[in-house]
Amino acid sequence: MSHNRTSLTGMEHEEYGQSFAVTVTRIDGEWVVRAFDDDFSSLQTSVRAVRALRSEGPAFALLCVDDDYFVIVRPTPNGVQALLSDATMAVDDDFAAEVLTELDAEIPDLDPDELDDVDGWPDGDFELLADIGLSEEVLGVIADDEDLWPSQQLLRIAEELGFDEELLDVTGIDD
Repeated sequence: MSHNRTSLTGMEHEEYGQSFAVTVTRIDGEWVVRAFDDDFSSLQTSVRAVRALRSEGPAFALLCVDDDYFVIVRPTPNGVQALLSDATMAVDDDFAAEVLTELDAEIPDLDPDELDDVDGWPDGDFELLADIGLSEEVLGVIADDEDLWPSQQLLRIAEELGFDEELLDVTGIDD
């Protein structure tokens, strides 16, 4: 059920798709994007990375896991807000399952052998970036766009918020 991965912060891996983990914050009116090591085995790795920023402004993490799905993680004083781009991934991926558990959402009752025949759906806190300019409606449209890879969806989110160049510089992804 769990993946055997090495830490990937912004590199293409032959066995898997695009994987990266970045923190994003706004300092003195400028977006700052930094890669951090995450083996996608615990949501707490991302929570700690964001909290370590000690940012007075907005701060969150963007995770792209093998270009199979993405996760947005935003710690708050009252807990953790998160969005998982494909809830069906939780059926056979421990990290995706942990995200849904953190959200107090149910893991889809699907046969792992049938996952390729099922269209995925996003689950989580669609309003987690609304206070900084990305409405839950726009985030929902981006997360539902099946024509984009998860890394491209994260790039679209970055474009909407105005830090796409910074994300490209740190991750090396191309749209």
